[in-house]
Amino acid sequence: MKSIIRNTYILTIAVMAVLASGCKKDMLTVEPPDKIRAELVWQDGALAQAFVTDIYNGLSVGGFSEQMLSSVSDESLFTHPNRGIDLVNASTINPSTLGWVDDTWAYAKMYNRIRACNMTIERLSGSDNGLTDQNLKDQLLGEAHFLRAYFYHQLLRYYGGVPLITKVYGLNDDFRIKRSTYNECTDFIVKDCEDAQRLFVGKTMDKGRGSMIAALALKSRVLLYAASDLHAKSKISTLEIANAQGFAEALPLLAYDDNNQTQRWQAAKDAAKAVMDLGSGYKLDLSAPVSAAAGRLNYKSLAMGGGSKAPGMDAAAASELILGRYFIDRSDMRFGRANGPNGYRNWAGNTPIGLLVDDYEMTDGTKFSWSNPAQKQNPYENRDPRFYATILYDGAGWKPRDKVVGGVDPANQIQTGEYDLIIDGKLTTYKGLDTRSGPIESWNGSWTGYYTQKFTDPDPNIVEASNPQFVPWPFFRYTEAVMNYIEASIELDQLGEATSWLNKIRFRAGMPAVTATDKEGLKEVYRHERRIEMVYEEQRYHDARRWMIGKTTLGRKTTYIKVSGKFKPGKTMVNMYRYDPTIYDYTYTPTTETAQENRVWLDKIYFRPFSRDEVNKNTFLVQNPGY
Repeated sequence: MKSIIRNTYILTIAVMAVLASGCKKDMLTVEPPDKIRAELVWQDGALAQAFVTDIYNGLSVGGFSEQMLSSVSDESLFTHPNRGIDLVNASTINPSTLGWVDDTWAYAKMYNRIRACNMTIERLSGSDNGLTDQNLKDQLLGEAHFLRAYFYHQLLRYYGGVPLITKVYGLNDDFRIKRSTYNECTDFIVKDCEDAQRLFVGKTMDKGRGSMIAALALKSRVLLYAASDLHAKSKISTLEIANAQGFAEALPLLAYDDNNQTQRWQAAKDAAKAVMDLGSGYKLDLSAPVSAAAGRLNYKSLAMGGGSKAPGMDAAAASELILGRYFIDRSDMRFGRANGPNGYRNWAGNTPIGLLVDDYEMTDGTKFSWSNPAQKQNPYENRDPRFYATILYDGAGWKPRDKVVGGVDPANQIQTGEYDLIIDGKLTTYKGLDTRSGPIESWNGSWTGYYTQKFTDPDPNIVEASNPQFVPWPFFRYTEAVMNYIEASIELDQLGEATSWLNKIRFRAGMPAVTATDKEGLKEVYRHERRIEMVYEEQRYHDARRWMIGKTTLGRKTTYIKVSGKFKPGKTMVNMYRYDPTIYDYTYTPTTETAQENRVWLDKIYFRPFSRDEVNKNTFLVQNPGY
């Protein structure tokens, strides 16, 4: 009892002292040590900059998530089922079952970041801040406009027109708002890009932050999409969704209601040229093809973005990046672990499918074909040099395996087949280390018979299963702007200009000049080139949609490769397998598989559905057709 009285007495004295102090600071009011009051953020340059820097977290890890956008396209297969990707590929997603949704384009998460951008723009555009450094204020405003444009462009290309929100809502505001038209959303994003460009003039930005050329690159992409067939009323109306309930109401939200597609192609070309005029890219000034070996190294260096210390990698390729996501302090970012061969104790997450592998041309520019006996016998010889910087196939050389595995892999080669082998004096069918029947983490083996290596650092000192790599994700790179310029030029019948730039890209990769001379032929060549050059960069998912070729590309059944090695007459290999065509006759059997995924294309998949919860929260939100 005495203790309680004594403590009460002390507390009473303290309260009386505070009351007596009048205007003096309340000694019992303590600022939380890990929080800063909102009004203080905009009175201090460092705090305001920290707030804007946090908005970049809306970019997450770019396309390096465990589940990649490539696996909802005809680039790769996601190895591990029941994660939602299979639902997207089967066209069974709906407002109640959305399937896989990544943080980088999730509806609610994008609007959370847009709100932060709106708050920044509101605070820094008016007088309700204490920043006196106009240069810093302009920079932060530029970043806010750029990031808002980026987040809206993500929503637009997945969902079509969305509600355009430009203010910070209060608790008592009416949150119901209609979707803006596709035209209105495009114009809004373009204006944000132009505002950002103006505010960035004369400013040197740190790596990974918005910049003048990044704003122009985003504008280029948005205008290219706007010019594409999917967003032209006359073209989209030919799809099956045109017969779906609500299509007429949703049409302005998905496409332009005019016949000005040619004008939009011109705007797209001009926007791409503006990017090209500000940069130079990487080795795009060649007048003849480099060697195949140089082409492979050029392409692998591009994928590394200056983030690899492996022998032969050219750090100068970092000049290609317009905006990248860098992972200097993200020790958990292990792209190689997520996607590498299980025989190296990795997870084989997103493995190339045969449809992609088969699309790589021969080194002379002709198409690969399984019906060609010589090519079927040696399918991985004399292919486009980019193939060898992108795909790990049976027999491909790779890194040293760990000590436990090293005893059964003296050659450090990918093993995705089954082979004759003499073990304990008996002829045995040996299952490769990188298969789903191998001795190492078989549950993580590739279903397709291939692995990806494009973004994996080839540095032999990096063990993917346990070490991080510091390869940046390319949100925008110079070659994309060149591709945009080529596409717009073709659509505008300016074929000479398109051919010249197509050849520059191919020469860098060690491939010969294109031979097509007519518009349709050149368009086919261009689409193939974009597929190969930009693989795994989150382009194909959108390209196949905006070109309206989803059914004939993304809707195809997945294809795998079955590899078998049988001893040649009089030849054997004992105990430890290695790829050796002097000892083995190898057969390669392309196989269509539906057990892991049965891909079905329905035209509603051209756009994502809005979730039932979002429609219930915002009754003005018109659902996309087909859902």
